Amino acid sequence: MITEIGIVAGDIWHYLDSRKTCYLKDLIPGIDKEKNVVLMSLGWLAREGHVIMERVGDDYKITLRF
Repeated sequence: MITEIGIVAGDIWHYLDSRKTCYLKDLIPGIDKEKNVVLMSLGWLAREGHVIMERVGDDYKITLRF
């Protein structure tokens, strides 16, 4: 499971690198992986300081930190 989370974290990184910012509602279908794995991977990236997450209404804006 850890390997899968790491791979999806890489997918998220590349997705954000091409867009710079997106909303969680767009990220989950954009990655096309199981929602729970996307959320775990996003949490990993946030914990490591690679992404910034801001609550916007009832969604989250996600930005890649450089």
